[in-house]
Amino acid sequence: MYLKRLKILRINAGLKQTDIADILGIQQTVYSRYERGFQTIPLHFLVKLADFYNTSTDYLLNRTNNINSYPDE
Repeated sequence: MYLKRLKILRINAGLKQTDIADILGIQQTVYSRYERGFQTIPLHFLVKLADFYNTSTDYLLNRTNNINSYPDE
């Protein structure tokens, strides 16, 4: 699954793949595979990135165009 928005959010935040890989506790090459769609990103990493970017997993998965995260209930 190609997650184009991961790359866009990372670049807009002024971060490198190594920065995100460090946040996730993985190697840059593994993160690069997630970003390019060569490897499926584990759900717990997807949730962590949604929290980091203050957005929703639906936005990352291209299921909505609303970049705002869901309000806390």
